[in-house]
Amino acid sequence: MHAVVTKVTIHDDEAATTFLTEQLVPGVSAAPGFVGGYWVRVGNAGTSITAWESEEAARAAIDNGQLPPENLVTIDSMEVGEVAASA
Repeated sequence: MHAVVTKVTIHDDEAATTFLTEQLVPGVSAAPGFVGGYWVRVGNAGTSITAWESEEAARAAIDNGQLPPENLVTIDSMEVGEVAASA
């Protein structure tokens, strides 16, 4: 199993939350190979961790994913890594 870890800076909290709940989460959760995900906000920073059945599915999620408009958030980083443990 692999994960995509994404870090963003949030510019418009209300609009970003609407985009997240109405578009991004439904789109990601319907993608092939999706296992689960968490989206966390601390102040004006957001981090998401989405788990995928394989590295290929995780990379496809990045390549084919829907990105938020730049006025809502700035993507600071997106990385794929192997899941070392889960509970």
